[in-house]
Amino acid sequence: MATLKIYKLHFTAPLHISDQHDDLDNSQKIIQSDTLYAALMSCLAKQGESLPDDGDLGFTVSSLFPYFQKDKDSTPVYFLPIPMQTRQAELADVSMAKKVKKVQWVDSVIYSSILSGESLFDRTDKYVSNIQESYLTTFELPEDINGSKEFVMSEVSQRVTLKSRTGEEDAKPFYVDKILFRHHAGLYFIAEGDTALLEKALQLLSMEGIGTDRNVGYGFFEYTADTLSIDLPDSANHQLSLSLFIPESEEQLATLMNSEQVAYDFMRRGGWITTYPYMTLRKNAIYGFLPGSVFRKDEDQATTIVGKIVDLKPETVDVEIAHHVWRNGRAIMLPIK
Repeated sequence: MATLKIYKLHFTAPLHISDQHDDLDNSQKIIQSDTLYAALMSCLAKQGESLPDDGDLGFTVSSLFPYFQKDKDSTPVYFLPIPMQTRQAELADVSMAKKVKKVQWVDSVIYSSILSGESLFDRTDKYVSNIQESYLTTFELPEDINGSKEFVMSEVSQRVTLKSRTGEEDAKPFYVDKILFRHHAGLYFIAEGDTALLEKALQLLSMEGIGTDRNVGYGFFEYTADTLSIDLPDSANHQLSLSLFIPESEEQLATLMNSEQVAYDFMRRGGWITTYPYMTLRKNAIYGFLPGSVFRKDEDQATTIVGKIVDLKPETVDVEIAHHVWRNGRAIMLPIK
């Protein structure tokens, strides 16, 4: 059994997480590991901490995943991303196909069975009765007044902007999609390595907020440290990513891809530089594999760290940028049969 160090974020304000298109009217529901790492590094720089030349702060983080907690004193239920699969589920009751397709998150207890090679949905339909909205869990999630068990909610609100202080131009409405959490639920992440700098940065980040629209009160949170225990298989020939993953080289990627059971998705990472006076400049772009991606694995180890940190500082600009623009593609991997 592996005991993982985690940090729970309980949000005291709405949250907006921009996607790759920077659309305010659409928010992602999780924060990727590279975004979290960049925010922590920025907080350390503001506190005068000397940052390493290679961007390695001595720890690796997962992306942020949902947890459910009824109230502050109840036991939390931690969810992890459902592993991507090369084959569709084989269901005895095919009418359940749409229900199964909605599952995005699996609680940590069932996750241990998945890592050990147990099929989620086979001809016995063992786990179908445990599906609750987008969650697969043996814990009974409470319903809201509309009968929904989703505890990470999306709500669109309208705002208005004026381009002129004189008010001569017409007010222009726009919409912002904000994320809210029911009960005492929130997001959490796993951390591997020396977490001294992480905790120093997290103190400031909780007060500054994370995500978009922090200047209007979004993204503030309280946090606590905890542990998450997961049974891992003694041996496994594949590994599952819990972070946004950028391979170290083409050779490494070719090795990781050398299996018929490999399954993955990826997204473009880039965005705007957020430090003054470079905020009108875009970073270079790179693609990373999403959490839940499954790759070949050679060594029989527990958790492993795979990937690299890259500098996305743009070079073709008139202004010389005085610092690196790091994007952390190092990923926490779990063994999976």
